Amino acid sequence: MTLVGETATVAGKKSHEGEVLAIRGGRALTGTVAVKGAKNLVTKAMVAALLGEAPSVLRDVPDISDVAVVRSLLEVHGVRVEEGPESGSLRLDPSEVESAHFEEIDAHAGASRIPILFCGPLLHRLGQAFIPDLGGCRIGDRPIDFHLDALRKFGAIVEKQPNGIRLSAPHGLRGANIHLPYPSVGATEQVLLTAVRAQGTTELRNAAIEPEIMDLIGVLQKMGAIISYEPNRVILIEGVRRLRGYDHRAIFDRNEAASWASAALATDGDIFVAGAEQQDMLTFLNVFRKVGGDFDIREDGIRFGRGGALRGVTVETDVHPGFMTDWQQPLIVALTQAQGRSIVHETVYENRFGFTQALVKMGASIAVYPNGLQDGPRRVPRRSLEQAAVIDGPTPLHAADITVPDLRGGYSHVIAALTADGESTVRNIGIIRRGYADFLDKLSGLGADFDVIG
Repeated sequence: MTLVGETATVAGKKSHEGEVLAIRGGRALTGTVAVKGAKNLVTKAMVAALLGEAPSVLRDVPDISDVAVVRSLLEVHGVRVEEGPESGSLRLDPSEVESAHFEEIDAHAGASRIPILFCGPLLHRLGQAFIPDLGGCRIGDRPIDFHLDALRKFGAIVEKQPNGIRLSAPHGLRGANIHLPYPSVGATEQVLLTAVRAQGTTELRNAAIEPEIMDLIGVLQKMGAIISYEPNRVILIEGVRRLRGYDHRAIFDRNEAASWASAALATDGDIFVAGAEQQDMLTFLNVFRKVGGDFDIREDGIRFGRGGALRGVTVETDVHPGFMTDWQQPLIVALTQAQGRSIVHETVYENRFGFTQALVKMGASIAVYPNGLQDGPRRVPRRSLEQAAVIDGPTPLHAADITVPDLRGGYSHVIAALTADGESTVRNIGIIRRGYADFLDKLSGLGADFDVIG
């Protein structure tokens, strides 16, 4: 398996972010794509290998640049990462873990947020950890305070320095009672990766319960951890002295599956997503059907297409089991082709509607309300950071010259270009490699008409 580098800051890897596509739209996407392991599980399971005293094997690893970044970070800490026993698998040997210099960590981390999750495992293995500055564009508006507050409760000493954050645990780490102010996925992962080898019992309240979190718990349990889940988002972790390696096949990537489903909806296509499973996509499938989509659930995947004219819907993003924030961006492209008004309330992250500017440039009717909309009944509690997007349709899309801003927004731009009439130029396409394996090959296999021009 050849891993693609994300940026020039990942040592030895070529940058692909500057790639440019010339996309000729107006063609329905039809065919089959296969999804592999979830990016949001695979990268965290790779970090978990640091905790073991024996090698681990991770299967169904996608060929994406986020995996390359984590691999590089593991390697600079002395973890030996090799191709595993089957195609698409990795063997991770942590037997020679060592401290890494700040310069190495900074160079290999690039724009990744993953270094913060190395803290707990490194504190257990080495008694100290150092992570680059995660402020500004590194972390965006996703605060790391949840992470640092949790680590302090475990007994870690956190020192903010000019070039990053140094953590130490001179007396080891102890179990703690932690109540997250918001069910943050990253903070929940932090607590799990830290608590499993902390002395005593940790009780985590208001935890995230996404399928990827449950799969990470499965990985840790295979390693010898004792973790139980109680109702109302409570997770109990009994610390153990030692953990072994694991052999694990990653859960499928439901974000990628939903993205291709939205692509079928937007282009009036017919896409079979091999590897997709119903259970972890229930909320998405309900919305997909309300919009006017049709799906056929099979043993080996789900087939997506239109079931008739598309209709406007109201969607509220939320933590699991709600409608995921990563699902709304590709869906909004399809909603530009729906009859009537759609409203998308984004309650998880702020500033997630910047990608709609390109859609408006292409002819979409989208109004963004930075402070959200206060009218009408709501299922998800309102948050101070939330925004709303109002989409009126259907509106024909026309070609434009656009630049990819981020992973999900960039995917949405490509799908919009494939929906539009004429030839669009989409720049900075390599960002999409962070989360979509073999992206261009999959597009080609679905009948997309494009050329790589840079």
